[in-house]
Amino acid sequence: MTERLDFKQMCARFDVTPRTLRHYEYIELLSPEREGRARFYGPRDIARMTLILRGRKFGFSLEEIRQWLELYDADPEGRMQMQVWIEAADRQLTELAERRRHLDEAIEELRSLRDKVRVDLDGSA
Repeated sequence: MTERLDFKQMCARFDVTPRTLRHYEYIELLSPEREGRARFYGPRDIARMTLILRGRKFGFSLEEIRQWLELYDADPEGRMQMQVWIEAADRQLTELAERRRHLDEAIEELRSLRDKVRVDLDGSA
């Protein structure tokens, strides 16, 4: 039997809010089966949610994630999807390295300022 999660189970499994899950449905990243008012997520949606959250963790936009998912649907073997993903990953790695550089600069500047203020404070005591 294939795995099937209801709305509440899906939120709990992926630690997302109901609002987030509804948003992913609204923008058609997920398409649960509906039985009356109940929603059920099968293996396809569970796999897609895993990819969505992984993409978000790496800083990709929902639009980029949508494009990968659409490519996969068009090319189930995934060669085109993998090539596009490699190119996007290279761009994102460059962006993350730049953000790290800015963070390192800010950390060093804050540390230096803190140390200067500490010395000034200790010197005036």
